[in-house]
Amino acid sequence: MTDGSAPFDLASLIVAHDEGNAYDAVVPPIAQTSLFTFKDYDDMLSSYRGEKVRPIYTRGLNPTVRMFEEMLAKLEGAEDALGFASGMAAISSAVLSFVEPGDRIVAVKHVYPDAFRLFGTILKRMKIEVTYVDGRDEEAVAKALPGAKVFYMESPTSWVMEAHDVGALAGLARKHGVVSMIDNSWASPFFQRPITLGVDLVIHSASKYLGGHSDVVAGVVAGSKEMIGQLKSEAYPYLGGKLSPFDAWLLIRGLRTLPLRMKAHEAAGLTIARRLQELDVVEQVCHPGLANRLPAGLNGTSGLFSFVFREGVDIRPFADHLKLFKLGVSWGGHESLIVPGEVVLQQKAQPNSAHAFGISPRSVRLHVGLEGTEVLWSDIEEAIAAAS
Repeated sequence: MTDGSAPFDLASLIVAHDEGNAYDAVVPPIAQTSLFTFKDYDDMLSSYRGEKVRPIYTRGLNPTVRMFEEMLAKLEGAEDALGFASGMAAISSAVLSFVEPGDRIVAVKHVYPDAFRLFGTILKRMKIEVTYVDGRDEEAVAKALPGAKVFYMESPTSWVMEAHDVGALAGLARKHGVVSMIDNSWASPFFQRPITLGVDLVIHSASKYLGGHSDVVAGVVAGSKEMIGQLKSEAYPYLGGKLSPFDAWLLIRGLRTLPLRMKAHEAAGLTIARRLQELDVVEQVCHPGLANRLPAGLNGTSGLFSFVFREGVDIRPFADHLKLFKLGVSWGGHESLIVPGEVVLQQKAQPNSAHAFGISPRSVRLHVGLEGTEVLWSDIEEAIAAAS
């Protein structure tokens, strides 16, 4: 276990994976097939007996999907990884693999809204209790953990971007024999590697920064061979949230530019956050990079953060006047996006994490894309002038 500061060696990983490409192709080929045939009866029999590991059916094993899983595992510092058809497929499969009816989960506040809904609907029907704690309060976390089966984290958290000491929290979970999980989509393995901080399972909505181009919906879970093996034995084959070969190929493409994109998102996001902080019309900017220092193990920041307007600013003309920032719910791609808090608070789907944990109706979540810092700032300035 380390502090997560070991070199992020993407280049060597790419070289290793490209060595076996057919025809020495610079881009890995796609095994775009649903099934694989056998050369004879004995070949089929030995495969079904588990005497050798080979593709049989793409829902179980596919070479392109496996390449992505191996790359992500190494980037996270994990022994293994498993790809899924969405981030929520990854979250639900990871959680359901380690709980039974009557168990209890401890989760940090301000988790991803659909994870919150999973806990409040399907898990509630399974009589699984969820206790929410402030991840910044290690004493409260330690008090809640005894008797729990899973400790579910996000750092930084959704919307309010609270950054936690992941290593310290993982240590508390390990002390109490609780399986720790974290959604690492915001930071990506380029800026945070929770496995090296002691977390058991790392989850990504790969639709976000891992893909990076807003053209794939996917998820992935990384961890030890034993724990990933537990996912493979039940939740993975029977819930059926399998990552497709083409989506895996898009993710492999995305991983190759991850460092460049994350550095660009970080630089532009920090610049805009600091400028917003100086405006009279802005009450608060929620960006981990504005703190005196980042928690141990978090080695950078991405382009997703939020801010709160002061009373009297009309968010509707602000949103409608923006040209480069589009109104959109996802993030992690090249494009810049906003989501107004007052819209989220109107959402009828229950349970609603925005109501449960409280976000300001005057807040706006920004994803700062790659269009260019100055043109994006001009877009914001013009929209604020229209709203004021």
